Amino acid sequence: MDISSIKQRFGIIGHSKLLDRAIDIAGQVAATDISVLISGESGTGKEAFPKIIHHLSRRKHGSYIAVNCGAIPEGTIDSELFGHEKGSFTGAHDARKGYFEEVNSGTIFLDEVSELPLLTQVRLLRVLESGEFIKVGSSKVQKTDVRIVAATNVNLKEVVARGKFREDLYYRLNTVPIWVPPLRERKEDIIMLFKKFSNDFSEKYRMPPLQLSPEAEDMLLNYHWTGNIRQLKNIAEQICVIENNRLITEETLKKYLTEQGSTNLPVLLKDVKPVEGLSEREILYKVLFEVKRDITDLKKVISRMLQDSNLKNVLQEKNEHLIDKLYDDHEIQQFDDEMNLDLSRDSDDSQIVDKYEDSGQEFLEESLSLQKKEKDLIIKALQKHNGRRKKAARELGISERTLYRKIKEYDI
Repeated sequence: MDISSIKQRFGIIGHSKLLDRAIDIAGQVAATDISVLISGESGTGKEAFPKIIHHLSRRKHGSYIAVNCGAIPEGTIDSELFGHEKGSFTGAHDARKGYFEEVNSGTIFLDEVSELPLLTQVRLLRVLESGEFIKVGSSKVQKTDVRIVAATNVNLKEVVARGKFREDLYYRLNTVPIWVPPLRERKEDIIMLFKKFSNDFSEKYRMPPLQLSPEAEDMLLNYHWTGNIRQLKNIAEQICVIENNRLITEETLKKYLTEQGSTNLPVLLKDVKPVEGLSEREILYKVLFEVKRDITDLKKVISRMLQDSNLKNVLQEKNEHLIDKLYDDHEIQQFDDEMNLDLSRDSDDSQIVDKYEDSGQEFLEESLSLQKKEKDLIIKALQKHNGRRKKAARELGISERTLYRKIKEYDI
């Protein structure tokens, strides 16, 4: 069956070469029993491809079932897929067949396959390798003849690298990969899809059809469409129902779309040209790392300034007590043996100097007025814990080292 016939049969709209390539691969692989992994962003229409594969295969008279792996709780997914025996767990009042037993000689579509728990992945790998599975609570090995088509909207290689997905299962599923392009890479199909959706909704709600102005068409073409076809369909339905004026202009679309050409990335990237071969997430990470590098450079400059002996001595003499007090209040557990204003504290230190340099005397006088109360609290804490300093420090909410210093300071 040629590509145009497949499109017509399964209701696929578009003339994009990338889309045609994906349909062509699905049509060619359908006659085999090879496992297929369909990848693409959410909302691109990945669910149509396992149907193409099933209905063009020798299994077309067998059962077909789509399973959303992310929608099934982890505690029950093994039972759903492989079945269970009576009494195998709480609530298992009767034996139950799983999908792999029910769909024998058919096709199972595992959507969001990256959400499968690791133990379930082991069971699935065994099915792919030998066609064998064991029900939950059973020791009997059963056979099944099922074709598996999986889909994911994430980069499975990254999930494998994080240890959340088995590498051997990834290669088993990815025997034949099919990539479904996002809508922004199918610009030639956007207007066609919008008109199809709007006409369908106009007929459904018994309203006059919509018309697009040239400026509105340009806006649709240049929009980023993070939600892909699903987002386009939702917007077409909203406009069809809400707008009384059936001529849709650019001003009308602005009420339903975010800023034209939006990529939903931070403002820092507004004028950054896309880097070929990089995803949005990778571009975002790149910008964040550049910001981090700038902060590191700034810290180095401050560090060089603090290395000036005169400046360092002035800061130490004027703020030594003040900095210790502030760090105590924030329950900082580790202190430098000497008052070195290192890079890990330079930002806080500069804030302290700016805030208290002109009013340091007032701050010290206020602290002195609290000495007796602080001393009494320390004594009470030590008495309560029979002199155990570690527990007393925890009770007071300060570090043990700070407590030692206070005991020495107050001659307790």
